[in-house]
Amino acid sequence: MNETEKKYLIASIVEVLIAIGIAFAGNQYSVKVGNLPLLGILVAWAFLVNWIAFIPAYKNQTEKFFDLTGSITYITTILLAFFLNPEARDARSFLILGVVLAWAFRLGTFLFSRIQKDGKDGRFDEIKPSFVRFLHVWTLQGLWVAFTVLAALMAVTSTTHKPLGAWGLVGGLIWLFGFRIEVVADSQKNTFRNNPANKGKFINSGLWARSRHPNYFGEIMLWVGVMLIAVPVLQSWQWIALISPIFVTLLLTKVSGVPMLEARADEKWGGQEDYEQYKKNTPVLIPRL
Repeated sequence: MNETEKKYLIASIVEVLIAIGIAFAGNQYSVKVGNLPLLGILVAWAFLVNWIAFIPAYKNQTEKFFDLTGSITYITTILLAFFLNPEARDARSFLILGVVLAWAFRLGTFLFSRIQKDGKDGRFDEIKPSFVRFLHVWTLQGLWVAFTVLAALMAVTSTTHKPLGAWGLVGGLIWLFGFRIEVVADSQKNTFRNNPANKGKFINSGLWARSRHPNYFGEIMLWVGVMLIAVPVLQSWQWIALISPIFVTLLLTKVSGVPMLEARADEKWGGQEDYEQYKKNTPVLIPRL
């Protein structure tokens, strides 16, 4: 094992420890299944699904099911949270279940369809041959799911129940706003890429004329909405759930989203006058009015 792989191994261990920490923080007000807090079971489940999926993925050296596995993790985790808690039959739990399922089904099918058509995801070219590095991205996805859906899980598994109220209305509207932006942005880019006349070009129309990554902006906004729906039932250490949209923002803007796509775009179109003008005049994330 070389030094790079050692770093990724350490990172994977740290990610698991972080997940244990967030599970412990929310367990105090979580319903129990047997003698185990349901929230802790769900966080463990998020990692287990990805580690199981990693085995055939590494054996066959494929990343085709990576994004689909992420969506399956979201779907199964929120369903388990709902059905393993017999008290989760209030309006808040139903709303959270609905918005998470709608988002996960839509994004999962979209990403799976895209990679089936493209045949590969260039982000994994250098990672797949290394057992440790490839395992790390699946471990990171487990943490990603746990952190992203944390507020939703804490609300659905909580022993506290309150009327949906204004928080639910505002959160639902913000979720709808973000979801709509993400769907439209993905649709516009997909249509652009499917037009043979646009081969080798970058998209700078529609929402993409207002932001270089409008889909990520929509993603962040919808998770802010989910967090707001959950806020009224959070207690004590459960307030750590507020980090959920912050985590999504940092991951998309500093780790796996914007930096990688910006670097690949610079490799393709860097130096071209129209591209440099586009970068200069178009915000990276928050759309300009």
